[in-house]
Amino acid sequence: MGLFDRLRGDDDPRVAFVGIDGVPHSLLEDHPDRFPNFAALADEGSAAAIDSIVPPESSACWPALTTGVNPGETGVYGFQDREIGSYDTYVPMGRDVQATRIWDRIADTGRDASVLNVPVTFPPQRNVQRMVSGFLSPGVDKAAYPDDLREYLESIDYRIDTNAKLGHQDDKSEFIEVSHETIDKRFEAFTHYIEQDDWDLFFGVFMTTDRVNHFLFEDYARDGEYYEEFMEFYEKVDDYVGQIRDMLPEDVTLVVASDHGFTVQDYEVEINQWLQDEGWLSFEDDDHEELGDIADDARAYSLIPGRLYINLDGREPRGSVSQSDYEAVRDELKADIEALEGPDGTPVAKRVVEKEDAFRGEHDDIAPDLTIIPNHGFDLKAKFKPHDDGVFSTGPRNGMHSFENATLFVDDPDATIVDADLLDIAPTILDLMDVEHARADFDGASLV
Repeated sequence: MGLFDRLRGDDDPRVAFVGIDGVPHSLLEDHPDRFPNFAALADEGSAAAIDSIVPPESSACWPALTTGVNPGETGVYGFQDREIGSYDTYVPMGRDVQATRIWDRIADTGRDASVLNVPVTFPPQRNVQRMVSGFLSPGVDKAAYPDDLREYLESIDYRIDTNAKLGHQDDKSEFIEVSHETIDKRFEAFTHYIEQDDWDLFFGVFMTTDRVNHFLFEDYARDGEYYEEFMEFYEKVDDYVGQIRDMLPEDVTLVVASDHGFTVQDYEVEINQWLQDEGWLSFEDDDHEELGDIADDARAYSLIPGRLYINLDGREPRGSVSQSDYEAVRDELKADIEALEGPDGTPVAKRVVEKEDAFRGEHDDIAPDLTIIPNHGFDLKAKFKPHDDGVFSTGPRNGMHSFENATLFVDDPDATIVDADLLDIAPTILDLMDVEHARADFDGASLV
């Protein structure tokens, strides 16, 4: 299958992982005529829809995918997390991931890993062959290591992310154009380093797919104005994955996966506004804008996406709910959430997950007490600033993440992708590479 000979001197099997952030499996499976390379990969290897994690948010998903453990072990629950014993919040970065990444396991065996554009990896690690950090990085100049990687990426005008703000415009033409330019540069960089053939693990992520889905997914699902532009973008993704597959040497297994699924977004749901309306949340004054501004009598608050916290005495600095009342109060809040309906009468919550059912590990002290997995159409927000839109509103996005319908392709017909989820990917890659590991190291299990 490869176009060139192996330059390295060992015979250990290798893996090339290509991430397609936020791509639902059904999109690729339902259009084999337009996405022939994904169809061939499914026919000749193994492919299926898989589940994401709780919550299905990229900042939590990529640490989980790359470690094989849940947020209770990674310590990352979302785009914004809360400091222990404080109302201060922070945006998790690579150094906040507390579990062992798959490329660290590879490096520990004396083998080489090239890691390009994986979200939540800033600043770039120096114990791997090369790394450019992905989503949330400030720019290539600070996100790439070593210097020759930075110099090459700067020379091709590499972009860590597309300009998502362009998606807010009614006319999506410029957004689509820039998204194509971004993924073109990503592919150029990927193929440049794949052709170096000096790595044991290649791990690269196309993030632009998630961006396109956020602003064009309804056009795809409901045959809207930009349906063809959406499909043409994915035809390019299909072509790029096919080219990567064709250039891989025989000793490399290709794995392609997304971190969550996608569906149409009909409403933004402001959970903190709903908590205020229902008497669960109050603020010290009208000039509030952050978590620390909640009042002493507040009983609950939310962080995105759909994470609910009891304002618990002994855990929160000004906790109003006693430890003895915790279970009863949480049950009451759960029942209230389950009764919440959208403007059309559809329940907002598909299910409400209790803390102990989703999170376990040494870093579960900032885990949410409840997490809402919404029904399709309801994207959960958590503003602390005052706003006039009420609980339900619409915005520029028309696509949202989903827990189910993430995708996984393994270019190995012996892989068995049944009842699988995101946490199975890391041990699967290690098995494909014949890297020894303990079953207890992972929440997931190998699929080969």
